[in-house]
Amino acid sequence: MKELTQIRTLALLGPAGAGKTTLAEALLQAAGAIAQAGSVEKGNTVSDHDPLERRAQHSLQSSLLHFEHAGLRVHLIDTPGSPDFVGQALPALEAVETAVVLVDAQRGIDPMVQRAMDAAAARGRDRVIVVNKIDAPGVDLPALLAQLQAQFGKECLPLNLPHAGGVQDCFFASSGGSDFGSVEAAHRALVEQVVEVDAAFVDRYLNDGDVPATELHAPLEQALREGHLVPVLFTAAKAGVGVAELLTVIDKLLPNPLEANPPAFLRGEGAEAQPVTVQIDPTQHVLAHVFQVRADPFLGKMGFVRVHQGTLRKNMTLYVGHGRKPVRVGHLFLLQGKAQVPLDQALPGDLCAVAKLDELHPDAVLHDLAEDEHLHLAPLAVPTPVHGLALAPTRHGDEQRLWDVMHRLVEEDPCLKLEQDAQTHETLVYGLGELHLRMLLERLKENFKFEVKTSPPRIAYRETISTHAEGHHRHKKQSGGAGQFGEVWLKIDPLPRGAGVEFVDAVKGGVIPTAFIPAVEKGVREACAQGVIAGYPLVDLKVTVFDGKHHSVDSKEIAFVTAAKKALQAAVREARAVVLEPIVQVEVLTPEGAVGDVSGDLASHRGQVTGTRTAVPGQLVVQGLAPLAELANFQTRLNAMTSGQARYTLSLSHHDPVPPNTQAALAAAYQVQDED
Repeated sequence: MKELTQIRTLALLGPAGAGKTTLAEALLQAAGAIAQAGSVEKGNTVSDHDPLERRAQHSLQSSLLHFEHAGLRVHLIDTPGSPDFVGQALPALEAVETAVVLVDAQRGIDPMVQRAMDAAAARGRDRVIVVNKIDAPGVDLPALLAQLQAQFGKECLPLNLPHAGGVQDCFFASSGGSDFGSVEAAHRALVEQVVEVDAAFVDRYLNDGDVPATELHAPLEQALREGHLVPVLFTAAKAGVGVAELLTVIDKLLPNPLEANPPAFLRGEGAEAQPVTVQIDPTQHVLAHVFQVRADPFLGKMGFVRVHQGTLRKNMTLYVGHGRKPVRVGHLFLLQGKAQVPLDQALPGDLCAVAKLDELHPDAVLHDLAEDEHLHLAPLAVPTPVHGLALAPTRHGDEQRLWDVMHRLVEEDPCLKLEQDAQTHETLVYGLGELHLRMLLERLKENFKFEVKTSPPRIAYRETISTHAEGHHRHKKQSGGAGQFGEVWLKIDPLPRGAGVEFVDAVKGGVIPTAFIPAVEKGVREACAQGVIAGYPLVDLKVTVFDGKHHSVDSKEIAFVTAAKKALQAAVREARAVVLEPIVQVEVLTPEGAVGDVSGDLASHRGQVTGTRTAVPGQLVVQGLAPLAELANFQTRLNAMTSGQARYTLSLSHHDPVPPNTQAALAAAYQVQDED
């Protein structure tokens, strides 16, 4: 258990350009893990090892790092900062005790700072704010600290302050020099904030006037766990300023696995799920969580794993989630960016990787007791992917391989979704934005040598009818031998939205034998699936077959299938058919100052705003309804209006008739092919 107290786990979160990768390099160098810190601009950092990342000069996926310092084993996750890659960043919170949120001293509080702080708090993680690039020209650090406290609360207190080109500790030191603010006042504020969580320390502080910081470890850890204290640190990572002090904070103040909030394990699903207490004990049975998966064309499937209970050993036999057949963990290692360091065992709190296990999947729990198959972590809240592309292989016959490779890539990111559209027969991938999908396709091309054609997804229009009508068709075919004969009379009536297709057999007197009624229904449903006026599925109508004729020799199933299809098509053409389009509910999270622009954009694209609500200070959620067809490039428009700070989600609301000119264009583009 003593060894567990020497483990620290941190995730570096925050906006792109804030310096997360640069800080990671500085920490590795300061701890002696690398001889010289790499540069994002030069493309030689440990964490941004992927060729795409080096070309883009920013992180596209999370990277695992580790180093030894002062007897500690520190695990570090460097996460991407672009909003499009938040699905790569947020899973890191499931693997660490501490979320280190970087703020660019020049740019201030970016929406990704807010998102990271909120997500870390929701997951019960200790939070530390690092204000980076304090050596940049024109920064106003006192104003930025005031903004942090205004946005995230008075519990955001400086643990150190800039001083003479370096930083001055304010927790262990009760006096000293500072470029702004009083070190004594900052120390007093920290101590008062920490002792508030423990009544005994409050009494001691009131009686003695101070409590030595060296005696405040337990209440400090409690304050961090409860979010009662959010330390603020200052660094200039590129110049190495504040890095050694950050290592001291990691050593002396940040929690080990025994001191942090326990993982939120549940047994069972849905409302019946019950919390499970995990024992942070290397002697217990194994519980480890696969918080991310990587698709490697050479190593196969690789899983990033956080050990929560027990000791994970090389060559150990484990179950993967609900899997009934145990698998052997033959490849266990630490990761240093792309470098793999062989590992014999991992303790609770350790982050490691396992490879060449096809059974791995995101959020899987590795366990060595069959009865633990229903254990899982509480679901992670991630944005819904709504930016879509239709994919097709450039080479005919590669459709299944496309699906298999894309499935492997999509597994890496909970904010990617892959589906096969039953109506349009397209392979669709959805992400958080154009950059998100472009990088996915770049990886498909570069890592798997797979070329695809892309296009916007087809809109899943539907057809319906507006009034009652009747249709009739006699199918008669004679070709020298046995003929085909079937005659069908039917009527159609509109039904409410969402009712589907209702088939009614009202035939009397055996004019259509009972044996052929299923063939009539088949013809009706085939015609509905094919559509009549524009080639989209026909819905929300009642079809009643009430008359017909048959021939004792020539009547066959195919004859009645064909007759029913043609009769339905004839009826629909008389029933004032309309094309329906999907109307979606839109929620746009946008800076408060851009609400007017967002509302105007929706209105100019046949949408309507139905309300607004406050999300966080400075940001509102605009709620509205809009045709899905008008939102094809909505994120691009939002980026232009809000400098990339707005995001949106969609959910299907209902279907409405398209405008007459749209229906005319859709109908003109479609020609019904009559069957022979």
